[in-house]
Amino acid sequence: QVQLVESGGGLVQAGGSLRLSCAASGRSFSSSVMGWFRQAPGKEREFVAGVTWSGGSTYYADSVKGRFTISRNNAVNTVYLQMNSLKPEDTAVYYCAASRGAFSSVVPTNPLAFGSWGQGTQATVSS
Repeated sequence: QVQLVESGGGLVQAGGSLRLSCAASGRSFSSSVMGWFRQAPGKEREFVAGVTWSGGSTYYADSVKGRFTISRNNAVNTVYLQMNSLKPEDTAVYYCAASRGAFSSVVPTNPLAFGSWGQGTQATVSS
């Protein structure tokens, strides 16, 4: 089991940037695929980005491709989400999550594939 704590959310104007961090504790972080999801009011939780255990492969939702970048540093048990060119429709609570499997080279997009979740951090983009 991995314990996850997100930080870095806030209020920003459209076109601005935010950098989210997710600090992990637990022995399985470095072997887990890590993902970022988001949930806006009245909407289902949706996949945003994911990175394999080694950091060698990343995958993005079409809505954020070219604007968001996911990365990880296994030495400090942290995964990041750099969000640039933010839009009002990016407003949501952002969650990081660790996959159930280990050493996978595939990034799942289904929330059910992730067994550990953080509490979320709010990102609000004003127009």
